[in-house]
Amino acid sequence: MANKRYIFTFPTNMITEPVIFNLGRDFEIETNIRRADIREDAGWVILELKGTEEEIDKGLLWVASKGVRVDSISGDLIQG
Repeated sequence: MANKRYIFTFPTNMITEPVIFNLGRDFEIETNIRRADIREDAGWVILELKGTEEEIDKGLLWVASKGVRVDSISGDLIQG
């Protein structure tokens, strides 16, 4: 099982879409929101994803296909 962190940056038209919910439901990925900032015109979420490398890759491709920017991050942004 892989355990990786990503930042999703949402454009205005995707703010109200249940992207994270669908990612966890439609793929064998456990999602853990570490931080988030959602506003009317934009938003970002730092997620920890747990699953197989293959399933995470498939899920991230799906998220990107929806128009959400996906960037890999390292370290623990909560604890420093």
